[in-house]
Amino acid sequence: MANAYSQLYIHLVFAVKNRESLLLKPWRDDVFKYMGGILLNKNHKPYIINGVEDHVHILFGLNPKESISDVVRDLKNNTSKYIHDSKFTKYAFRWSNGYGVFSCAKTEINRIYDYIKNQEEHHKKEKFESEFKTYLTDNDIPFDSQYLFNWIDYYVD
Repeated sequence: MANAYSQLYIHLVFAVKNRESLLLKPWRDDVFKYMGGILLNKNHKPYIINGVEDHVHILFGLNPKESISDVVRDLKNNTSKYIHDSKFTKYAFRWSNGYGVFSCAKTEINRIYDYIKNQEEHHKKEKFESEFKTYLTDNDIPFDSQYLFNWIDYYVD
């Protein structure tokens, strides 16, 4: 085939290992910008990246030449190294093994963009565990709670 055309909108969600509150506000935006650079370097289209202390949401256009699992691996590996090398935290920083990935229709992009943009306000009302389970249920994704992220509720100052 001479030409291939695609527009694949992806909403990706993943958490800090053990859901520790280590993605701290003073340097969180630097990490999100770094993630955007990773996506751009791989010819993806980052639309918005945001999150709170224990997890991140990313809305991006997927380059179909790369698998989602490769994107997630590169984002997690490179940002963990960036956080460590930048000495943003004195604690060991690692991402959880799992992630959630959801395809989006073009008609949903503005709603999802606004949702990701307002993560801090959203999580004053709803915990990540409830949010993530709702995403799975709303997208008809079967799950066993024992295999989801560890739902630990404590915070590090």
